[in-house]
Amino acid sequence: MFPLPIAEMIEIFENDKKRIDHAVKVYGYANAIAELEAVDPGTGEIISISAILHDIGIKECERKYNNSSWKCQEIEGPPIARNILGTLQISEDIIDRVCFIIGHHHSFEHIDGMDFQILVKADFIVNASEKDMDKNTVIDFVNKHFKTESGKKIIKKMYENQ
Repeated sequence: MFPLPIAEMIEIFENDKKRIDHAVKVYGYANAIAELEAVDPGTGEIISISAILHDIGIKECERKYNNSSWKCQEIEGPPIARNILGTLQISEDIIDRVCFIIGHHHSFEHIDGMDFQILVKADFIVNASEKDMDKNTVIDFVNKHFKTESGKKIIKKMYENQ
C-alpha cells in the first residue's frame, strides 16, 4: 500500500471542515470510479493522491491573493503537493503526474488520461452535490465531458429521479 497524504491535507486545511470533507468525498468517488473502471494499481495510486490533494493550494491562494479562484489553485497547488509528496517518499514520476493533474484540474482541455479523467469527474460529482446543481445542468455536463461509463452511471443514478 502506498502512503496517502491525508494527515498532511488536514494539517494544511486546519479547522476548515468543509474543505477537508470535500477532499475526502472526492477521494471516495474517485476510488469508486477507479475500482469500477478496473484501473491498474499505479493509476489508482495517482488517482488517490490527486483526489486528496487536488485543492491543496486554496489556503495559499487566499493568503497571497485573497481569493480561491480555480486559476490560482492551479498555480499554487502543485508546489505544495510536490513538497508534501517529497516527504512521503513517493516516486518522482508519480509526483510529476499528480502535480500535473492538480495544476490543470479545472482545465478540462488538458485531460490526457484515465487518472486525470477520473479525478475531474469525482470532483464534479462532489461539487454538483455541494452546490445543489439542478438536474439538467448536471446531466448536460455529464453528457459533454464524462468519458468513463462508471462516472456517468454514478451521477445519472444520483440525479435520475429528481
